[in-house]
Amino acid sequence: MDKVKHYIDANKERFISELFDLLRIPSVSAQSEHKPDMQRCAEWLAAALVKAGADRAEVMPTDGNPVVYAEKIIDPKAKTVLVYGHYDVMPVDPRAEWRTDPFEPVIENGRIRARGADDDKGQLWMHAKAFEAMCATDSLPCNVKFMLEGEEEIGSASLYGFCRRNKKLLKADVILVSDTSMLSMSTPSITCGLRGLTYMEVEVTGPDKDLHSGLFGGAVANPANVLARLVAGLIDENGRVTIPGFYDDVRELTPAERRAFNKAPFSLTAYKRSLSIGDVEGEAGFTTLERTGIRPSLDVNGIWGGYTGEGTKTVIPSKASAKISMRLVPNQDFRKIGKLFEAHFRRVAPKSVKVSVRFLHGGMPYVAPTDMPAYKAAERAVADTFGCKPLPFYSGGSIPIISGFEEILGIKSLLLGFGLAEDAIHSPNESFGLDQLHKGVETIPLFYKYFAQ
Repeated sequence: MDKVKHYIDANKERFISELFDLLRIPSVSAQSEHKPDMQRCAEWLAAALVKAGADRAEVMPTDGNPVVYAEKIIDPKAKTVLVYGHYDVMPVDPRAEWRTDPFEPVIENGRIRARGADDDKGQLWMHAKAFEAMCATDSLPCNVKFMLEGEEEIGSASLYGFCRRNKKLLKADVILVSDTSMLSMSTPSITCGLRGLTYMEVEVTGPDKDLHSGLFGGAVANPANVLARLVAGLIDENGRVTIPGFYDDVRELTPAERRAFNKAPFSLTAYKRSLSIGDVEGEAGFTTLERTGIRPSLDVNGIWGGYTGEGTKTVIPSKASAKISMRLVPNQDFRKIGKLFEAHFRRVAPKSVKVSVRFLHGGMPYVAPTDMPAYKAAERAVADTFGCKPLPFYSGGSIPIISGFEEILGIKSLLLGFGLAEDAIHSPNESFGLDQLHKGVETIPLFYKYFAQ
């Protein structure tokens, strides 16, 4: 491993420069105007993986955005690691809150700032460069395959079919993923669980056109008012979701399990300060760690309707809409939750409006056993690099395709992420620490070493 580390140290600046080129590509999967950028980003990555040492790399079409597949097979009998990542990024809105151009990366206070710096271009780039370092020093102990998709931020709809069509091509012993976070640089952790996701869109329609709020106000239902009332009613005064049956399949942890979960280092004061909030809020009877890791939740992700431009326009809007996501915990099925949500929303809507409810995407929760060989290898690798044993941790986030991998390919995933809360993924001014990047590149070859053993 000394040769690998020397190679990494000697090429750090080039690694960053190349990452900047990747970050400059505005591969926003949610916006159709960036469709050409998705193809361009995929082609860029395929070329980069060949340059890094892959025997083959290709841009493979799907029903949506392409998948980048690459491989290096050193020995058909050796263990095989399938690296998963995604090259699509979230929209940058609200753009005015970015201090710099989101697609012109800069380094500020030891952090790379750009859209995708962490999620997930920075983290997938660690794997490409760790792979390059092992290839360049003839130190690669496993077969390696890469599968990089362009739809994770919009639900990975095309990747399910891609996996079904390419089971033989994707055969591996473990799927290695860096699209999660650690507790901190001083308290490293390995994610052993992800919440599932159900994502819905609702539309409330009243009159067949916008109406004068003076002539009709107080006599005709205002869809924006109704939607606000319906949305507010989805959470009760104790922070619990009010949809009947929502909690039916949630496994309640024992007191001992809850005590063990809450041993993770956490400062509520620092948490509130970092977010500039006066207090936290959530399901009564649970800690902040529990609320974001082992309890389900419901949130409005966007709400709109009526006039929002400059100045005034006194109207009752014809329509109002909202996007709503629900994070789920093990045993909850995203399809069932979607049906329960739709039935409840239609049931509580007044007759004065019409409602439409649409399921957008979702995925099952995921649990990675801490006794599997890949987890043990990652535990040793992180301990070597960070100087202390990592804690197992349940993330509040979701990567729906991870449970899909297990269902379709029959392969467990190892969630070896190097993000931090301060990276502000999905938010303006997303960033990724240079020390996180470097630690990741150093840790990954050690994982391969221990996994091969």
